[in-house]
Amino acid sequence: MPSSEPSLFQSGIPSFDALLGGGIPSRQAVIVTGTPGCGKTVLCSQVAFDAASRGIPVVMATVTSEPHDKLMSSLSSFSFFKPELLGEKLFVISAYSALKRGPKEARDLLLQTVREHKAGVLFIDGLRSIRDLWSDEARLREFLYELGIGLSAVNCIGLFTTEYPLDRLMGLPEATTVDGIVALSIQPQGARRLRRVEVVKLRGREHLTGEHVMTINQGGVEFIPRLESTPLDFHDEPPTLARKGFGLPELDTLMFEGLPELSTTMLAGSMGIGKTLLATHFVADGARRGEQGLFVSFFDSPAMLMARAKRVGLDVAALHRDGLLSFQHVPPMELEADLFVRDVLRKVEALGVKRLVIDGLSELEQSILDPSRRRTFLASLAMRLRILGVTSIFTREVPKVVGTELDFSDAPVAILGENLLLLRYVELHGRMHRILSVLKMRDSKYASDLREFQINDTGVKVLAPLRSAAGLLTGQAQPIGSTVGGAKE
Repeated sequence: MPSSEPSLFQSGIPSFDALLGGGIPSRQAVIVTGTPGCGKTVLCSQVAFDAASRGIPVVMATVTSEPHDKLMSSLSSFSFFKPELLGEKLFVISAYSALKRGPKEARDLLLQTVREHKAGVLFIDGLRSIRDLWSDEARLREFLYELGIGLSAVNCIGLFTTEYPLDRLMGLPEATTVDGIVALSIQPQGARRLRRVEVVKLRGREHLTGEHVMTINQGGVEFIPRLESTPLDFHDEPPTLARKGFGLPELDTLMFEGLPELSTTMLAGSMGIGKTLLATHFVADGARRGEQGLFVSFFDSPAMLMARAKRVGLDVAALHRDGLLSFQHVPPMELEADLFVRDVLRKVEALGVKRLVIDGLSELEQSILDPSRRRTFLASLAMRLRILGVTSIFTREVPKVVGTELDFSDAPVAILGENLLLLRYVELHGRMHRILSVLKMRDSKYASDLREFQINDTGVKVLAPLRSAAGLLTGQAQPIGSTVGGAKE
């Protein structure tokens, strides 16, 4: 029995097709709505030019008295704009005079032009102007209904823009007459204004729901679906027994030779304690073993990271030159989490990364602007990294240098903590000491000893177990004996 599912028209924008569930169902009419300046005309023009470049004739109809060359001039800065297509595969007409005469005259003009050019797409820019021109609900409903039937009969996609916010449009006849509704918006977020897209309706087609990130650049419009909304190619397999070490024998011994392969680890610690340095050791050890590493930092440039590592005896410049270790600096100003993670995952796949560090988990968490998303977003990220064969570390700063607040259980970032390593300063006998402890390793053996560690010009040194003071993890140590880490005080 043949499938009843309609064939799909590819928009030419892969991220748009992903939101639509694969593309626009054939013979359907879709409204793109939103307030002025949100990108409606750019989106539909990009679809139109891409279709024309693939040899599909397109009719672009304007419904105001504005000259066509003004519209083309506004589109000419985008890379999708190809002037050689005008008059060959993309035909621009004005429907203004026909609309002034009435719905029948306008409908006949549009359908006649579509049939004449055997068009596969009809783009009408500005349905609101038609509503303002007629001021008649019944005429507009009749026009859209009969136009939709006519386009369906000649297997032509209809793309219409209108300047209404979504809640206003849903109370108008246009919302029930068309097959699909795509809403674009510009939303205030503090001092920022964020572009968003939502596929509100698409008849007979499963699509991604809810709001997603939208960007406009020189290439045109691009959408970034919410990370947690996109399907995963997950295979249920038993955990591997392999380990990924730091290249620091004393530390690796605490974890029975390293972190479990494919796990995610939260490396939490006070400001300046050495989180970034230990994370650098982790990716450098993998690179020395031929495992591609990627270190993403929100604060330090690659040159700064390599210079700091070299000062303590960790020379990663050669690994970087050989292409085994990559650094990426992403300044956190006005960061969009979905866009950031999309770019990181693309780089992970392109390079074949096996060890990943994201230095600054709090910055990533705060960039997820909707707090209700944070847990599911980070859980999806952890799962995607596992599927890609990545063992990852995320550093997170503990706000207080010393203190008793160590409960991460209610924080969204806790979802990433399959393993938790804590670095802490403690004050004892008038001196500050660095200590570390493995607080958690899911389904894996580890030593729970507290260890002092030192960072100097010769590198990182993990010392003997600390057994001479109580309260070390809180940063408020109380002496038991006369030694710390086996050293006389």
